[in-house]
Amino acid sequence: MIASLSVRAADPGKGKTLFQQNCASCHNVHKQVTGPALKGVEGRWSDKKLLHQWIKNSSSVVASGDPYAVKIFNDFNKQVMPGFPSFSDADIDDILAFIAQEEVKDPNAGKTAGPAGASAASQDSGNNSLLFGIITLILAVVALILMQINSNLNKLAADKDGVPTGEPVPFYKNKAYIALAILLLFIVGGYYTINGAIGLGRQKDYMPEQPIFYSHKVHAGVNQINCLYCHAGAEKSKHAMIPSENICMNCHKTISEYSGADLYTAEGKKVNGTAEIQKLYDHVGWDKTAQAYTKPGKPIQWTKIHNLPDHVYFNHSQHIVAGKQQCQTCHGAITEMDEVHQFAELSMGWCVNCHRTTKVQFADNKYYSIFEQFHQQVKDGKIDSVTVEMVGGTECQKCHY
Repeated sequence: MIASLSVRAADPGKGKTLFQQNCASCHNVHKQVTGPALKGVEGRWSDKKLLHQWIKNSSSVVASGDPYAVKIFNDFNKQVMPGFPSFSDADIDDILAFIAQEEVKDPNAGKTAGPAGASAASQDSGNNSLLFGIITLILAVVALILMQINSNLNKLAADKDGVPTGEPVPFYKNKAYIALAILLLFIVGGYYTINGAIGLGRQKDYMPEQPIFYSHKVHAGVNQINCLYCHAGAEKSKHAMIPSENICMNCHKTISEYSGADLYTAEGKKVNGTAEIQKLYDHVGWDKTAQAYTKPGKPIQWTKIHNLPDHVYFNHSQHIVAGKQQCQTCHGAITEMDEVHQFAELSMGWCVNCHRTTKVQFADNKYYSIFEQFHQQVKDGKIDSVTVEMVGGTECQKCHY
């Protein structure tokens, strides 16, 4: 009874926001992703306080010897779950309330199996918009015809009563109709012009075809290769860096055949994984039979997906090291993508909103040690957390130097 009252008192709406910003990159309510499925998570822990401590600092719970914590740690190849010490107990209760809310939903609702199904769903959405537009146009024409009929009927009635009236003005000469049409065209044209201007340079969902089919789902998801193994620059420099072919060959000198789950392109075309590995060998000049480099190498012409305007400054290391952000915050569920696409808008508004809501990890983070005022306010209980905005994250010169 106490547990249910706690859930009802929590805010699942706030929990949803926190979950999407901090947890969705590794967890799903109904299925295992990088971490376990979260359905029924409260029931799996003997003590809710222990669950709170696990979320804040999983290593400390494992170190305490709790059997369930140790089991999770071992089941997931001893991969340490990122800690969230900045979360208050209320924040965690909000997240748990959101999870409890999602548990009762059908995870397959609105989904169609396979890539073709996803394409069909998208096409249906587009057809609905077109249908609404056609219906609106038809209704407008019908209204115009009815207005003309009404005008003619009024004239006939007036003539019958002996009241002289002039001929009805054709709609294409009627000043009221012309003014209304011009006003509507101005509004519609202005709407699409402004939206088009706002969208210049944005490429959300951009997914170019790459010279080699590389599945992040296979590498980072199934095989759980750390993002920083390939993108080593993410925690050291402004750019995450595209890995060199040598990084690929560290594994593929010995892995020359693909034997995992079937791979498909976004269009539903089946991909031969072994043939894609051979493309890598062709680029680096590797002979898998001789186990030696027998030909000169040539670079792989990867197509860059995430692009920012030249006047925008973005530093990966600042977000990864100082901000303690996970790659999935900006790149989406990368461990589920066979073909990578741009998950977020990466617009100014998107970044600013993130800075306004994201809490800074102050505890055990030397980067923020100079903000003594906020440390003291947290200690005194005046504030429960500090957002990026509070430490200057929305100042113009942070991104436009």
